This record gives sequence, C-alpha cells and structure tokens, in this order.
Amino acid sequence: MSPLYDAEDVEAAMERFRDVPLGHPFDVADGITARYANAGHMLGSASISLTVKERNKTRTVVFSGDLGPADFALIQDAVPFKSADLVFMESTYGDRDHKPVKETLAEFRAIIDETVERKSRILVPAFAVGRTQQIMYHLDELFCSGKVKPFPVYLDSPMAIEATKIYRSHPDLFDDEARSLESACKITRSQHQVTPTPTAQQSMKLNEAPGPCLIMAGSGMCNAGRIVHHLRHGLWQPETAVMFVGYQGQGTLGRQLVDGAKAVKIFGETVAVKARIHTLNGFSAHAGQSGLLKWFQSMASSKPKVVLVHGEARGREPLAERLRKLHGVRTALPNLGDVINF
Repeated sequence: MSPLYDAEDVEAAMERFRDVPLGHPFDVADGITARYANAGHMLGSASISLTVKERNKTRTVVFSGDLGPADFALIQDAVPFKSADLVFMESTYGDRDHKPVKETLAEFRAIIDETVERKSRILVPAFAVGRTQQIMYHLDELFCSGKVKPFPVYLDSPMAIEATKIYRSHPDLFDDEARSLESACKITRSQHQVTPTPTAQQSMKLNEAPGPCLIMAGSGMCNAGRIVHHLRHGLWQPETAVMFVGYQGQGTLGRQLVDGAKAVKIFGETVAVKARIHTLNGFSAHAGQSGLLKWFQSMASSKPKVVLVHGEARGREPLAERLRKLHGVRTALPNLGDVINF
C-alpha cells in the first residue's frame, strides 16, 4: 500500500503553518471558515469546526480530533461545539471507560513506594509528547506533598526532552490544578533531580545508575527506541520494575510483556522476563465512551450525521449503537478510500 503522504508533503504543509487563536473564526479558503476549540488531549491539541458556504447553503462540519478525558492532568478540558451538520469523531475507546484516575494514582503511588523501599529501578516506556509530561506531573505531586522522598528521575528521550521544554514554556495552557502545583512546588522541583539524557552515551550510562531511580524512554510501545535497550538490560533482573502507562498495540514488544510473556526476543536474543510488570490503565489521553458521548451531547439536538474514525471495530461499533439509541442520529463507519457525501 502506498503511503498517504511523504516527506515532501510534510514540508509543503509546514510552510503554510500560522498561529491562530482558539475560539476565533478565520478564513482558510473561499467559502470556508474554520474555528478551533481545545480538545483536551495534549498541549495545543484542538478540534475543528468548518463553516462551509456553497450554492447559497451553509453547512457546518466538525472534526473532533483526539479528545482527552475530563480532568486530565495538566491540560484544560475539551470544549465542545454547539451544533453541526456532519461530525467526524474519534472512537478509540468507544466501547468502554477507563479505570478511575484516583485508583490509577493509588496504584502508581504503590509501585513508587515499593520500588523506593527495594532501592530498585523503574523503567517507564512512554510516548514523548503528553504521557511523559503527565507522569512527571504526578511525580511532582508526590514529591511536593512529601508523600515520597525525591529520587533520581531520568528523561531518556531527545524528543521528550524538547517536548517538555515546550510544555514548561506554556503554563498559560495548563489547567488550574497544574498552575497551582507549578506555583507551590518551586522549592521541591529544585530539590529533586530530573536529569535529561539526550546523548546515546548518557543513555548507555543509565544501565549503571543505582536504584531507586526511574527511567522514562520511548517508544511507548517498546517497538523501537532507547527503552528497548533498557529492557534488554533489565527484564532478566527480578529487582527491576516495568511500568506501562499507555496502550500497547498488537504485535509490539510492549504487548507481549503486558500479556505475561515469560521470555521475549530483543535484537535477536532471547531475554527472560523476571522483572515485575505493572500495567496502569487509567492514564490514557483519550476519552472513554462516557467522555465521548458527553462531548457530543451539546451538538446532539442539531441531529448531525456522525462519521466514526480513529478506532478499531471494537470501539466504533458500540459507540455508533449508543449514539443511535441516545440521540437518533445517523452514523457511518468508513473504510480507507470511502467517500462521504453531504
């Protein structure tokens, strides 16, 4: 299958980037006006509403983009639109809700406490943008409250290091809770050490770092990146803890580990899995079914057609059924290459 786009397409698109404020309409083409609203997924993420005027008719097309859950750490909640004629809506978790964040944070604290007591190392495969900053935020909560004595945290991902700089330069986009923590914990932040390790040499030296410590590295599903090297050195050691904080796709090394594999292949070598494997299911940056339905609620009275995208059949089909039963709207579950007429 040919790729949908290549490097030339990306470069051409980047030349057309420009800053626009959230919530303010702006023209993008003849007869088409766009407006962005916070999607609550990661810093700067936005849903899009297009007002299209053609043949003396005006229609509104909404693209949800990735929608974040309510009360997501750091990020302000998603802002829904009021009406639409056609809605393209994500359905990643259209079949279920996540474990409550409070329960997930209790598990997170328990793993940290156990690791500190054992003077162990925690390996955290994490997506560079969003998930890494979320985990750092929850560590700050523990350190700031005095519930956990600060210990070394290593940020072993060049992309995550740069993304974290962007997050820290935009506290105006944080939610109220995060801004309060940012203000209250200046001293705590200077006392605990978050060490970026941008070079390969610094990354390799982490294999000698004593515990307790926490190493965050990509990729989030362990299918590439520095985390694979850390797993190769740490999985066979019973004192190592591996904390999965994101979805693990079928066929990835991460999926094998969360499914309980006793041994895995890394760089062609069989590595025994003796480390403690922890899976935290409540840190997703995507809204669960209830959150998706809540976001759509404000547009329901306009009876738009809903096109469910960005989801496997297990997510799309139950969400389509719920939307039809609750709001009587038409739904479509397109495949690659399908054309949507409206």
